[in-house]
Amino acid sequence: MSRVAVIGAGAWGTALAVQAARAGNAVTLWARDPSTLRADRTMARLPGIVLPDRVAVTGTLPQRADIVLLAVPLQHLRGLAGQLAVEAPLIACCKGVERDTLRLPTEILGALHPHLPCGVLTGPNFAEEIARGLPAAALLAGARLDLAQEWAATLATPAFRLYASDDPLGAQAGGAAKNVIAIAAGAAMGAGFGENARAALITRGLAELGRLIEALGGRAATAAGLSGMGDLVLTCTGASSRNYSLGVALGEGRSLPEILAGRSTVAEGVDTAPALAARAAALGVSLPIIEAVAALLTGRLSLEDAGRALLSRPLGTE
Repeated sequence: MSRVAVIGAGAWGTALAVQAARAGNAVTLWARDPSTLRADRTMARLPGIVLPDRVAVTGTLPQRADIVLLAVPLQHLRGLAGQLAVEAPLIACCKGVERDTLRLPTEILGALHPHLPCGVLTGPNFAEEIARGLPAAALLAGARLDLAQEWAATLATPAFRLYASDDPLGAQAGGAAKNVIAIAAGAAMGAGFGENARAALITRGLAELGRLIEALGGRAATAAGLSGMGDLVLTCTGASSRNYSLGVALGEGRSLPEILAGRSTVAEGVDTAPALAARAAALGVSLPIIEAVAALLTGRLSLEDAGRALLSRPLGTE
C-alpha cells in the first residue's frame, strides 16, 4: 500500500482521491478549506460521491508521501507546488500553459523541484465518471518510462486503465490544446454552424496538435493517443466539458466576462489560448484554430471575423 497525497479538493482532485483509494492506497486529500468535507463524507465540488475511509481530508500540506498528485488549476500550480516540502514524485493532473512563463505543468514542477521526478496524468476523463468507477483510460507520462509504469501501477484499477508514456511534452501539449479547440468547437455549435463544422475543427485541430508536439520535441504519434485524440474528442463533444460549454455560450452571442461571471469552475482554455499561441509563435509553428480562438478571447477578433479568417485560408493538402 502506497501513501498518495492529492493536492486540490475540486471535482478532479476529489475524483482522483477516490480512485487512488480504490486502488488500495492510503490517501491524503489537501483542501484549501477542509470544511468543504460534509458530515456525510461528500465534498462540495463533487456532491453525491462519498469519500472512502482510506481518504483523509486535511488543510495541511503533506510532509510525507510516496507520490503526490497536483490537481489544482494550472495557473495556481506554481504557487502551491512551491510550498511543497515533501520528497516524492510530483504528478501534474492539470492541463494548460502558464500565462506569464508559457510553461507546461512539468516544466513548472521541474523548475521548482529539479531533484524530484515529475510526470503528468492526462486523458479523456470527466471527474464524476472516474469517481463513480465507470470504465475509463488515461495516460501517465514521465521522462523515464520505468517510473511512469510504476506510478501507473500504483493508481490503476481494472476500470481505470493507465497507460505509461515517456513523452510528457506530447502528453501535455494535447491536454493544453484540446481545451482551446473545444472552445472553437463549442462556438461553432452555439453559432449554428453545424456538426460538419465541429468535425472539421476537431480533425484540423488534431493536425495542429501534431505539429505543436513535434516543435516542442515530443512525438507526433502521441497526438493520436489518449492525451491527444481521446481527450480532444471528449472535450469537443461532451456536454460536461467546461471549455466546450463556454464556447457554446460565446457562439450564442454572450460576452466572455458575462460567461465567466456566472461560473464557479475554471475553463482552462481561456488562459491557455493566448499563452499557447504565443509559445507556438516563438517556435515558428502555425496553429490557425488556436490562434483564432486566442484572438477571439482577447477581443482582437469577433466570432464572425474569426470564422472568416479560418474559412478564407488558402486550400491545402492532407
